[in-house]
Amino acid sequence: MNAGDEVVLSRMEHHSNIVPWQMLRDEKDIVITVAPIDDIANFLFDEFEKMLSEKVKLVAITHISNALGTITPLKEIIAAAHRVGAKVLVDGCQAVPHMRVDMQDLDADFYVFSGHKLYGPTGVGVLYAKEDLLNAMPPYQGGGDMIRSVTFEKTVYNDLPHKFEAGTPHIAGGIGFGAALDYVENLGFDNISAHEDHLLAYTLDKIQAVDGVKIIGRADNMAGLVSFTMDLAHPHDIGTILDQDGIAIRTGHHCAQPVMDFFDIPSTARLSLGLYNTELDIDRFVDGLHKVNRIFS
Repeated sequence: MNAGDEVVLSRMEHHSNIVPWQMLRDEKDIVITVAPIDDIANFLFDEFEKMLSEKVKLVAITHISNALGTITPLKEIIAAAHRVGAKVLVDGCQAVPHMRVDMQDLDADFYVFSGHKLYGPTGVGVLYAKEDLLNAMPPYQGGGDMIRSVTFEKTVYNDLPHKFEAGTPHIAGGIGFGAALDYVENLGFDNISAHEDHLLAYTLDKIQAVDGVKIIGRADNMAGLVSFTMDLAHPHDIGTILDQDGIAIRTGHHCAQPVMDFFDIPSTARLSLGLYNTELDIDRFVDGLHKVNRIFS
C-alpha cells in the first residue's frame, strides 16, 4: 500500500480492526474511510458501495459486531469490493462460534478468528488467506521452521503455511483449539444457530418487561447478543449486581469506542448467548435486571 491508498472500515469495528490501520496510516500515509450504520445498527450497504473506487485497496470488516450483534451482508460486501479490485479482510471472531462459515462461498481474501471465542484456549487463533496472496507476501517474522535453507549469503523461505510460523508454535494451544473445533462440529452449527436464534427471540421478548431498559442495536439480521442500557444504573453497576447472583455479562465499551460515540453513550451492558445457555438462564437474567431497578429506585 502506498500514500493515498484507501482502507474502508465500518462504524462497528473492534479496536483490533481499527488500530493496525491507523498505525499503517502513520507509517505510509494511507487514507481510512468509515462505512456508516443506521440508528438501529444496520450496515448501510448502499452507502458503503458509494465509497468504493480504484483507490480502495482493502476493505477490513467485521462479520458480526461484538458490541451490537449486527450480522453484516458479508457476501455482498466482498463481491462489491472485488469489483473495484480491493481485497477483503474479515474479522470473524464473533461469527465462527455461532454460524456455519464457508470460505469458498464468501470468497474472502483474509478471514481471522480466535480460539477462546470458540470455546478453546486463549493465545491461539486462525488466519485464513488465499494461497496466491500468502505466496506473494514476505514473512513477517524470522526464525526456525520458516526457512528451507540458510547461508550467510541467502535464505530460502519454506512453503506455506510454515513460511509464516517462525519458531516453536503454540503446540498445546493448537491441540486444545482442535479439540474445541471437533466439539462444535459434532454439535452441528445448524443446531447451534437454531438454539441461539430461539434464545435471542426469547430474550428480546422477556427484556421488554423490565422498566428503563433500552436496547442498543436492533439490526434486521442479528446474532445472539443483546447490548443495552438502563435508566437507573450504570452498566458497571448492572454487571456487579448480576455477578453477585452468578450471572455473567460484559460491561464497558467492548473495545468498540467508535460505536459508543455513534450512539452517544459511554458504555453498555451486553448479554452474550452461547450454545450452553437455556431459557432458565434468561429468566434469571431478567430477574436480575428487576433487582437492579429495585436497588437503584
